[in-house]
Amino acid sequence: MYQRLSSVLFPIMTLLLIGAAYWGYQEHQEKNSILIKAENQYQKAFHELSYHMDRLQHQLGTTLAVNAGSQNFQRKSLVNVWRLTSQAQSEINQLPVRMMPFQKTGDFLSHISNFAYKASMRDLTKQPLSDGEMKTMQTLFDKSSEINRDLEQVQSKVLQDKLRWMDVETALAADREQSGNAIVEGFKTVDSKVGQYDSIDWGPTVSSLYEKRTVSMLSGKPVTAADVKRKAAAFLGLGSDAPIKVTENGKGTPYASYSAVVEKGSGKDIAMDFTYRGGDLLWFVKPRDIADKKLQLAEARSSAAEFLDKHGYKQMEPVTYDEFGNEGVFTYVAKQDGVLLYPDKITVKVALDNGEIVGLQAGDYVYAHKKRDLAKPALAESEARKGLTQAMGGKAGRLALIKNEDNEEVLCYEYKGKSNGFAYRVYMNAETGAEEAVEEIPEA
Repeated sequence: MYQRLSSVLFPIMTLLLIGAAYWGYQEHQEKNSILIKAENQYQKAFHELSYHMDRLQHQLGTTLAVNAGSQNFQRKSLVNVWRLTSQAQSEINQLPVRMMPFQKTGDFLSHISNFAYKASMRDLTKQPLSDGEMKTMQTLFDKSSEINRDLEQVQSKVLQDKLRWMDVETALAADREQSGNAIVEGFKTVDSKVGQYDSIDWGPTVSSLYEKRTVSMLSGKPVTAADVKRKAAAFLGLGSDAPIKVTENGKGTPYASYSAVVEKGSGKDIAMDFTYRGGDLLWFVKPRDIADKKLQLAEARSSAAEFLDKHGYKQMEPVTYDEFGNEGVFTYVAKQDGVLLYPDKITVKVALDNGEIVGLQAGDYVYAHKKRDLAKPALAESEARKGLTQAMGGKAGRLALIKNEDNEEVLCYEYKGKSNGFAYRVYMNAETGAEEAVEEIPEA
């Protein structure tokens, strides 16, 4: 009996064992294939980064070498600088450097990219590179040379010792602070040196792109946690004894603010942020389960407008509307003398079951809103409209203040229209008639 049973089971077990071994071998091969592919991608990105950083240095040198009157050549060189820095940034993003301190180098390349782009896009025959910009270019050449030398050392180490990028991830996962990995240490060295660079004069246009909102940008007086609690209670229509928890964020820093929370449990806490100066509301959210949609657009808009007016946001105009699930989201901008002020923007989220306001984003409004000295448009609306396509120029435009690519406020005529089945807003400069911006907008 045993012999007969074993004669049946033995071949079966043998087949199962062989199958398991084959499956394990296949899994091992597939894993190795994935690791090899990832390693090849990392190696490719790293060596291309080294190459493009080398080309960037040479391109900066070429730009400095030409005569100041060679604006066409300067423009081509600046476009190449922008292209090379963009490629280098892309290659950095392909490397496993998220756990390494390499942000300063990425920011430095971002600044170079924007500096070159802004300079190349203007008419250099009318607005040539200034002495200050040429000095900045020289500084960028010197600094890129330093980065190049350090990257070349890392590259030589990688090639000589046949280092693997997959080991970088392992080293970082094991110990972020003391990895001992040559690649990690090399990148840390590069980033550390970049962080020690003296302040570079990027010019107001580029600097404004990286401007962060700080306490100094607000004119109000500092408020206390007790002040914020009272403001939060008043905003929510609660009594003075309401259980509102207030926390001061970033105390003593340029980014100080207050957070106020009404604890409801189950992820339904009402949360708000207020400015340190003035105690202005930055944002508010009231999470809740929203039932099926019952309100139409006009009813939801009426709820949003009433809410804004009640809380002191006067002369606001709705400019966009979109729906996400059972929530309606309106964007409002301030209005002054009939001009839409797009920098002074507020977003209101409306529950479409009963019209309750469940969210507000007012940061842009708080930091930008002010009384402006608006100049009269140099062009008549009909003149500005001549620069539009037939599809976009069918209706009269209205005046709007927007921020252009240089983060400067520009008075424009705003036109709405459709092209290829999509709705757009086009902004024509009210002084020059040039297109300042085009944006696709959701249709209500």
